[in-house]
Amino acid sequence: MRIALASALFGLVVVGGAIVVGYVALSQQLDARSSAELRGKRDLLLHVLSEIPSPAAIRDNRHRFGDLLIGHDELHLMLIDPAAGTTLAFSETARLSLAALESTPDDANSMLSWTALAGSRLNAIRGMGRVANGQSIRYYISLDRRHDSRLLAGFINATLIGLPLLLIVIALGAWLIARTSLAPLRRFHRLAASIGAQTLSQRVSTAGLPAELVDLANELNAMLERIDTGYRRLQEFSGDLAHEMRTPVATLLGRTQVALSHTRTVADLQQVLEGNVDELERLSRLISDMLFIARADGQENPMQLETIDLGYEASKIADYLSLVAEDRGVSVEVAGTAPVSADRNLVERAITNLVSNAIRHARAGSVIHVSVKCEAERTLLVVTNLGEGIARAHLERVFDRFYRVDSGRARTDGGTGLGLAIVRSIMTAHGGHVTAQSEPGGETIFKLEFPSIPTDAA
Repeated sequence: MRIALASALFGLVVVGGAIVVGYVALSQQLDARSSAELRGKRDLLLHVLSEIPSPAAIRDNRHRFGDLLIGHDELHLMLIDPAAGTTLAFSETARLSLAALESTPDDANSMLSWTALAGSRLNAIRGMGRVANGQSIRYYISLDRRHDSRLLAGFINATLIGLPLLLIVIALGAWLIARTSLAPLRRFHRLAASIGAQTLSQRVSTAGLPAELVDLANELNAMLERIDTGYRRLQEFSGDLAHEMRTPVATLLGRTQVALSHTRTVADLQQVLEGNVDELERLSRLISDMLFIARADGQENPMQLETIDLGYEASKIADYLSLVAEDRGVSVEVAGTAPVSADRNLVERAITNLVSNAIRHARAGSVIHVSVKCEAERTLLVVTNLGEGIARAHLERVFDRFYRVDSGRARTDGGTGLGLAIVRSIMTAHGGHVTAQSEPGGETIFKLEFPSIPTDAA
């Protein structure tokens, strides 16, 4: 409705301007036609006068002057002999306007305009002509503009009658066009009204949408897809989290209830508390890892980017984990160096998780290789270990939260099932990614891929 009213107002301005321009143009055209007609009659009058021998002969040739006015009731003529001061030929209207004509300054061939007492507009032209013997004759030719005034009045009346109807048509047309054009938006309205937790899979159909709304529909569908994916991941995460927390909580509750069911010695109670501490530490690590992933995914803590050497960071972590590696009967070797722009603490955690995972699953007596190298547009850190390997069915899910290839063994080792998920979150935050390759009974390879530092920045 607002569009229709605005269109009608705009139409009023445009059409009103067109009417004014049309009125002025028509009035000018009528004035030009009147002047041309008067000048044409003047030229004919001068030709007729030149063929008349003397002023006295004008009365005998009145029929010739009457022929000039045949078919032109609005034209009137008056001829005056200035020498004798007598009127030789005239019409009644010319006689009535003679006073007005005589009151104006004498200007040969001048065009005059005035309004008669009756209210009608008149144009006139006056001047001096000569008969055959050379004597001068003053002439007056007047043109009654009543027909032109009626034409202009009719134009105004027609526009006053037609303009409201035209504005109604414009407003109605604009309303229909706007309603038809905005109809596709009702799809978005219906979709928005129907979206809920259980209906996030709905999408806007682009069939029949105008080109201007196709991009909007695609972006809205992409947004719904992201929300749907995030919601499903949140549901999965909540379910996995409840499952993971239920085990240590159930263990703590069961051990405590058993300990309280009978009188226990101090040593027995101490043993129960030591077991509870292990479960609480595992639960604390689980909560800490969950908070870390949530903050990394939400980018709550801005990264402190700096240029670091991946080879140096990997060597430092290998030294830190050397005792753990010795206990497992494996060794860690680091080769290569390359600079990257990254958050040092986050990169150290990602490398620590990968090397710890490799130590935990490496075959006794084997060597874990950590290599760092630069390629055209990326920098790689590759961790390779020899062990049982990961089956292809599990390989694509090892970075999922709480996913374990061997859940029993992971819990025995104190793992939370979030280590590789943390690595993926860290790499995503750095604009890189992590990949895994493995052959059962052979090598398992994890690759961290960072964007390379531009040459000028390096």
